[in-house]
Amino acid sequence: MNQHAQSLGHVVVVYGGHSAEREVSLKSGAAVLAACQRLGLNVTGYDLADGGVAGLEALSPDLVFIALHGRGGEDGCLQGALELAGIPYTGSGVLASALGMDKMRTKALWQALGMPTPESVLLTPSADWDEVVAKLGLPLVVKPVHEGSTIGISIVKSRSELENAYHEAARFDARVMAEHFVSGDEFTLSVLGDKALPAIRVEVPSGFYDYEAKYLSDETIYHLPCGLSEAEETALGELCVAAFEAIGCQGWGRVDVMRDGDGRFWLLEVNTVPGMTDHSLVPQAAAHAGMNFDQLVLGIIDTARERG
Repeated sequence: MNQHAQSLGHVVVVYGGHSAEREVSLKSGAAVLAACQRLGLNVTGYDLADGGVAGLEALSPDLVFIALHGRGGEDGCLQGALELAGIPYTGSGVLASALGMDKMRTKALWQALGMPTPESVLLTPSADWDEVVAKLGLPLVVKPVHEGSTIGISIVKSRSELENAYHEAARFDARVMAEHFVSGDEFTLSVLGDKALPAIRVEVPSGFYDYEAKYLSDETIYHLPCGLSEAEETALGELCVAAFEAIGCQGWGRVDVMRDGDGRFWLLEVNTVPGMTDHSLVPQAAAHAGMNFDQLVLGIIDTARERG
């Protein structure tokens, strides 16, 4: 074991859990665990569904790498437990994790700071669907407030589709939102420490970057370089890092953005525990910046150590 590995002590990679993103989390965790093993770290993989927080504490970790997507792992709950136990961990803290998981509150904070994000409304079973359409226009996007990986999301192109889209999203979350649909190019910007990694432009033949396009399809195209001018990509990076820090995020994460026909960027959401699968965006951006997967994992771990 090298000196760096010895200084880290026992690293536990946490994945799985019970959220709707469990399957993706298992893949992310397996990839991170394999990288840690290649790096020669003293590492253990742990599925939180197997024994909960008590089982994690029983492993006596010196540092936890959180690869647990969705509720229970990305929303501040696990982060709070680790804070109480005095165990360092990767990624954002309790408040930023909770905020980042709540798309409506994330957008409210961005709006309060004057940052560009599409207008949205919270939906209820008794919502006036005509009023929603009048306020946001068509098409619009309906999605669960607290889910990731585009789970439960629909693009609504007509008034008649809206109520069904609400009920589909409500299968996954008690809080459902509708958001103005920005037509244009989709970009994602990964953050490591306080630095922006190269932006990626995502192109999907179906036109909708859904769960299948993210994790299963080989037809999704990831443009690296993204096609923006140097000045435009710098501006996008500055916007996304500012949006990331506005939520209080730390360590690493990803910000998703749309660019409309006038060239203006619109912030959609922040991901505080992004995917680390073979289809995931952060590893692709890191690779374009000259950082292989193992170096990326070690870089994420180092941000946790620097935070202390």
